[in-house]
Amino acid sequence: MASSDEKPGLMPGADDGTTPGKALTMGHQIMDKGSKLMQSLKPINKISEHVTTFSVYSQNISRQIETHHFISRLNQDFCQCAVYDSHLPSARLIGIEYIISEKIFESLPLDEQKLWHSHAYEIKAGLWVNPGVPGMIQNPELQTFAKTYGKFWCTWQVDRGDKLPLGAPALMMSPQSENRICTELIKKRDEKYQVLNESLISSRSNIEEPQPLISYADHWRQSGKGFAIDIQNTDMKLN
Repeated sequence: MASSDEKPGLMPGADDGTTPGKALTMGHQIMDKGSKLMQSLKPINKISEHVTTFSVYSQNISRQIETHHFISRLNQDFCQCAVYDSHLPSARLIGIEYIISEKIFESLPLDEQKLWHSHAYEIKAGLWVNPGVPGMIQNPELQTFAKTYGKFWCTWQVDRGDKLPLGAPALMMSPQSENRICTELIKKRDEKYQVLNESLISSRSNIEEPQPLISYADHWRQSGKGFAIDIQNTDMKLN
C-alpha cells in the first residue's frame, strides 16, 4: 500500500477530477434537510471561525496548497479544525488539525513536539486570513494564535489528483521563511478575498512570537528531514 509520500496507482472514476459517485437523489436531499431540522449537530455548530492559509507537505517542500480550517474551541488552550480544500458547499474534507497553546506545547515530550508546527511566521507573513473579518477585529485573535502550535494530518491529497482519500495520511507543515509560499498562490488568494498581502504583513508587524525554552516544533528546520508514514502488516492483538 502506498505511503504518504507515494502517489497511488489507478483510481476509480472519470478523468475530470470529480469524486466518483452518483448525484444525490431527491429523496436523499429531502432526508438531509429533514435531519438538519430534527438533529442538533452540536459538534458542528461549535465551529466558530474560518481561516484560510497555506500548508506544505512534510515529505515534499515543493508541494504547497491553500487550506481552509473551520475551527472550534474545546477550551482556551485547545482548538480542533476540520480542514477543507475550499470554502464552497462542494468542498472536500482533506484533513484535521489540532491547535494547542504554548503552555501545552511545552509540556509535550520532545519526540512529540517534532510533529507540531508553529504559527507565528504564517500569521506575520500575512498567510493566515479570516475571510470577511476586518483587521481591527481579527488582529487581537491573531495575537493569541501566533503563540500556538498545530498538528495537521492531510487525509486526502487532492492536489496530486486523488479523487478519493487514498493511502496513508500525510503530516503537513506550516510555511516558514525557508519555504516561502509561491507568489501565484498568494495572488490568487488576495484576489479571491479582496485582501493585500503586503498590507497584512504591515498591520501584523507588532505581533509577538512565542519564546519557548526548548522547542522541537518545525523540526525539519533543524534536521533537514520530514516525516512520511508507511502502512505495514502487523500481527493482530487478540486480547
